[in-house]
Amino acid sequence: MAGHIQDRWYKTETDTNGKTTRVKTDRHGTGLRYRARYIGPDGTEKSKSFPDRQKRLAEQWLTDIASDMSRGNYVDPKAARITFKTYAEKWLKTHSADLSSQIVAEQRLRLHALPVLGSRPLDSFRPEHIRELVSALETNPAVSGSYARNIYGDVRGVLSAAVDDGLLPRNPCAAKSVRPPAAEQRRVVPWLPSQVHAVRRALPERYQAMVDLGAGCGLRQGEIVGLAEDALDFDGANLRVVGQVKLIRGKAVFAPPKCNKERDVPLPPSVAEAIRAHMDAYKPVEITLPWRKPDGPKVSARVLFTNTANWLVWRSNFNVQEWKPALAAAGLIPKAGEDGKYESAREHGMHALRHFYASVLLDVGESIKAVSQYLGHTDPALTLRVYAHLMPSSQERTRKAVDSALSPNNDDLSPDQTC
Repeated sequence: MAGHIQDRWYKTETDTNGKTTRVKTDRHGTGLRYRARYIGPDGTEKSKSFPDRQKRLAEQWLTDIASDMSRGNYVDPKAARITFKTYAEKWLKTHSADLSSQIVAEQRLRLHALPVLGSRPLDSFRPEHIRELVSALETNPAVSGSYARNIYGDVRGVLSAAVDDGLLPRNPCAAKSVRPPAAEQRRVVPWLPSQVHAVRRALPERYQAMVDLGAGCGLRQGEIVGLAEDALDFDGANLRVVGQVKLIRGKAVFAPPKCNKERDVPLPPSVAEAIRAHMDAYKPVEITLPWRKPDGPKVSARVLFTNTANWLVWRSNFNVQEWKPALAAAGLIPKAGEDGKYESAREHGMHALRHFYASVLLDVGESIKAVSQYLGHTDPALTLRVYAHLMPSSQERTRKAVDSALSPNNDDLSPDQTC
């Protein structure tokens, strides 16, 4: 047993003759009687109090502490009483250098995890509490499967950090009985070329070349909005993606591409011609914005696309006022209702142009690695998961190969030759 146990109700006194006797203290009969004390790995004293007639529990507690220390499973009892909410708030400040990622994670935790887990002390977490969270997320009609998995990922990240910091012996999310929320399996259905052209024609002229960049180079909407003149190499038929425009708490900022992944993308002649025509009609405008965060240093860029006020294209306004009417005109979504509003068209956002770009490249046999590089994905495995079903089927090649092998013309081949 590590440490020792103090009896607060009695003390030992020594008289002038050296004789020791037990006498009652001023606290006798009030409060918790036994105080178990030990020195923690950090060199400071830790303690826990127990009521009268529970000295054996105090002794067992000290024995368990010593056992946890020897196995490397020790958790500071006081530190572990920190609530999930308190620790999550600290975690949010350090889990990512990207302010927008912090904001999104904070929103997910605040709206969906903290109401369920926020007041629970870290040392009380069990797998059952995570299973309850997963069940609550899966039965919430307002939470999609992919969004629920993101929430679960945030919770798991918080608890993993708590384990690393010595506040939890193990992550309850790692238990075999805990599974992440189920995500719906939605296959990307790329637009047809005719649909891409129809949407382009329906947009105001000053925004039409945005479609060429999305469908012809695979750029994200923020990368198109923030595309600068010096990113284009017409002679080398190349486009260098080095930044984007992001909205952080309603403020526009210049920022690196997603996951800080700069990339070079081939610039097809048709796209180059469309961009040249756009630049002749609408000259690039120098825009100055903060870098990375609203209070970041100011940087300037001559961007290709501006609104009618010759300023930054505000994505939310563009999506409602320009993009959705174009989708409706192309027959991709219903026309606006009597209130002038359109239905949700999440699968037909500008991201659909990236899906089209990927489908074209895969259809002509471009490698997953190259497609992943051009799209700016962090890992070709991600590209494969999203677009594997768009790759040309090998079934017809299989049929031809088997027919050729079983052809009567191959009767003269020995078994060894056909293996």
